[in-house]
Amino acid sequence: MAYTFRPAEPRDVRSITDIYNASVLAGGSTADLTPRTFEQRREWLESHKPPYGVFVVEATDESTEPDGLPGPFETFDTASPVVGFGALSVFYNRAGYDGVTDLAYYIAPEWQGKGVGTFLLSNLLDEARSRHMRKACGIIFADNAGSIALMNRFGFTRFGLMPAAATDSTGTMRDMSYWYLDL
Repeated sequence: MAYTFRPAEPRDVRSITDIYNASVLAGGSTADLTPRTFEQRREWLESHKPPYGVFVVEATDESTEPDGLPGPFETFDTASPVVGFGALSVFYNRAGYDGVTDLAYYIAPEWQGKGVGTFLLSNLLDEARSRHMRKACGIIFADNAGSIALMNRFGFTRFGLMPAAATDSTGTMRDMSYWYLDL
């Protein structure tokens, strides 16, 4: 399967909302306890002003279904080839942190394990570099094996662990791990 990477547009808000909400409902990758509304995700997208941004990954195969069957959380427009999204966000809203970005990424459940995360993170890091960021940070549940593997694959260093820091929508209390990469 081949993928494309591009800046998110207003037409992508539905796909972004649905992919994110699938992660909320599944638990294990976000500390949001309830799904976000379309309007909340639209405002979040619009809040990303340069040098920050939101980006989507599209499957270039028109089927947009890896196995021809709908996924268990699939509610997004099946005409949309968006299979994941990521963001370069403000790390900490103080001028001294300019050049440090908090990155996040989410993959549609039925596309996980198909190389989308690797493709997305590689492109997010390229974007961060082209936008003259000096560090990328990731804040990840410490038991999120997929994201931890991506951090390690791209050379991130774990710089902290906060025990019992956040719950997810399943009510599970989770440790948070903190990662950085010099760009």
